[in-house]
Amino acid sequence: MTSPSFPWGDGPTPRERARRGRAARARVRRSAHARLDPPAAGRDPVAVLEAQAGTRVPELVPLRYGRMLRSPFAFYRGAAALMAGDLGPAPHTGLTVQLCGDAHVMNFGLFASAERALVFDVNDFDETHPGPFEWDVKRLAASLAVAGRENGFSAAERAAAVRAAVTAYQQRMHRLAGMRTLDVWYAQDDADELQALAAQGGEGIRRRAERLAAKARSRDHLRAAAKLTRRVDGRLRIIADPPLITPVSDLLEGAPGVQQDTALRGLIDTYAQSLPPERRQLLGRFRIADMARKVVGVGSVGTRCWIILLTGRDDEDPLLLQAKEAGPSVLDPYTPAVPYESQGQRVVVGQRLMQAAGDIFLGWERVTGIDGRSRDFYVRQLHDWKGSVPTDGIRPEGMRLLARACGASLARGHARSGDPIAIAAYLGTSDTFTRSLTAFAETYADRNGRDHDTLAEAARTGRIPTAEE
Repeated sequence: MTSPSFPWGDGPTPRERARRGRAARARVRRSAHARLDPPAAGRDPVAVLEAQAGTRVPELVPLRYGRMLRSPFAFYRGAAALMAGDLGPAPHTGLTVQLCGDAHVMNFGLFASAERALVFDVNDFDETHPGPFEWDVKRLAASLAVAGRENGFSAAERAAAVRAAVTAYQQRMHRLAGMRTLDVWYAQDDADELQALAAQGGEGIRRRAERLAAKARSRDHLRAAAKLTRRVDGRLRIIADPPLITPVSDLLEGAPGVQQDTALRGLIDTYAQSLPPERRQLLGRFRIADMARKVVGVGSVGTRCWIILLTGRDDEDPLLLQAKEAGPSVLDPYTPAVPYESQGQRVVVGQRLMQAAGDIFLGWERVTGIDGRSRDFYVRQLHDWKGSVPTDGIRPEGMRLLARACGASLARGHARSGDPIAIAAYLGTSDTFTRSLTAFAETYADRNGRDHDTLAEAARTGRIPTAEE
């Protein structure tokens, strides 16, 4: 996917774009998506994770392994690199979109738009990268099969959830293919639409969706500050909770020549340059108060992630930003290079391409850390009405409705950067693609279970260190 050159004259007609989509079936038949190629010779899931660990904070790596060992689904959440390696070398459609790169079911959720509306969308972009649309759909489909197994669903119940997601993707893509270009860009899924969908599952699911929306609205910067900060010697500070939260002052001990105020100012000043001028001026109304390293997620554990406390009018006007390290996408070895100055910019551009509504403080930076190495980060608000739908304990009908919402949302995100007419033509109107991905999801869930067992054996034999929280 390249930047447009804005040529004069007519572009391809909708009919020509549809022909391009149907022609992609010659490269990969829709029925072929059911197949998962045998593991590459010498494929070692633990070695892949160990290679990632080599660039991470050493003392946090055991926590990552510990979180991934909790269940096959927890493992799946942290194993995007393994799936990228399984899909990347295989034939693909060539129908390129901006991929999330890690579109599992827990990476969709609720958050606030700039207009203070609650929207549902993809909400994790660490691995975002241009690539063939089906990789994201397969990542979502397999996650539903893995999560369904964890909840004790029958094979038929798991298949129903996968079909719901893929069918919703296909149907939404067909609707988007018939829309005007700007209408595709402006399309979004708000909380009201999600609740209307939930109402189809009955009164219990409707009430659960309402509670989820209410909880998301309560998770704002004020609540985050109340939970994570306290007043020390008359000044607002982040509460230490090592190893999950470690103040920067503790990390700077023993680092000669590094001053906390200098480190903080350098980080914020660099990041501010990536913001539009009006957002930069808004950020300038805040003052830096404190900073700490925070452990986040499952797959992200061990990457350098900071929370930055700023105050506006006074200490009762806090803002918490999250600066998260951005390394190369797990899709990078299998896709053409992207022309960005930094990996942080890659994440930000990918998020802006896919999301219908974005964080007003979303930006990126490249800074030199305490260890003297230059690293890329992207920055966003820590909490801004953020809420995810927990899959543990969810009933089959709830999982089907969630799957529908995720599949439809993913199609909208792909249509913003890709060609919805070509993708819709490739998918067609039959259930061939859906049946193929339903079979693929179960096969990949089998492989994921074996990979989880391999990691457990590595922990048992002492090959890898693990830690519980």
